[in-house]
Amino acid sequence: MKDMNSTIASNISEIAKLARKFNCFYLAGLHQGTCKPFLVGGHQVGLIRPDILKHLERFPECYVTLKVFRVTGKYVELNPAFRDYKERSSRIAAVLQSLKKEGEICALKGWRDECFEVSTPFYHESLMEMDRSAICLFGIRNYGVSINGYLFHPIKGLCIWLQQRSFTKQTWPGKWDCFVSGGLAVGYGIMETAIKEVAEEASVVGDLAKKLVPAGCVSFYFESERGLFPNTEYVYDLELPQDFKPENADGEVETFELLTAEECVQRALTTQFKTTSAPVLLDFLIRRGFINPENEPNYRHIIELLHVPLQTIYKWPQTDILTNGDGENLQR
Repeated sequence: MKDMNSTIASNISEIAKLARKFNCFYLAGLHQGTCKPFLVGGHQVGLIRPDILKHLERFPECYVTLKVFRVTGKYVELNPAFRDYKERSSRIAAVLQSLKKEGEICALKGWRDECFEVSTPFYHESLMEMDRSAICLFGIRNYGVSINGYLFHPIKGLCIWLQQRSFTKQTWPGKWDCFVSGGLAVGYGIMETAIKEVAEEASVVGDLAKKLVPAGCVSFYFESERGLFPNTEYVYDLELPQDFKPENADGEVETFELLTAEECVQRALTTQFKTTSAPVLLDFLIRRGFINPENEPNYRHIIELLHVPLQTIYKWPQTDILTNGDGENLQR
């Protein structure tokens, strides 16, 4: 068996290893078996690791008459007495502000003052909002947009613009990244976010911005010391003129560089590339035929790891919430 495992490992390409890296939690998360479902309004919206749970367990009585969280042997639930978007959001915000002041959780040191929406898995009912820095602490599904800026060079062929993130960014500072990307903040639509981000990060405006082409989604489940990242990225392609030079307008980009497709792959395989942006680049190269079944032995495996079925992880049934608890009334 040991020799067989060695043979299998030797047959995994560098690109496949990268795909497994950005799906490290989905494939073999360190805390996968010990995470507890996080429930809001009777819906599972996240997963909580033991290292985060120990902090939340200190907050059951922080409001005189109402507990914030109910922690059972099987799940963690936001008090169902908090019945609307505004109250849930304010209760969670108070807990997070307290934890932020303590300075013990590394993810909260990157506080953004920008909120992401927490919604039901299938019907997109808005349940509450939370600062984007804290989303990973609760394993809440994260949504964003990513834009592939590319052109066809007469000699070099397919070329792709990459950006180097500013060294002052709260996350992945100085790492190489896709052309443009951004999270879906509360109050913004998907295309609206794409148009906003290309203008702010690369000065793409007017008629050029209207050439954004929707190209599907990628989904993956990454884990780091900061937390859990079940990500879905809405992908857009943008063919750029050969004389176009992107210029940053919001201070979040250090520089841009135009690379050939092969150079992009090599860059993505280094530690200097933002791991959670690699799925967008690989998806683009697959759709353009640069990565194909003839030159990539793990082609099918890689495609599967670009479209992880996150909905199958967030499926705790409401009936279990009602029958598997300890009978305590949270609303007292």
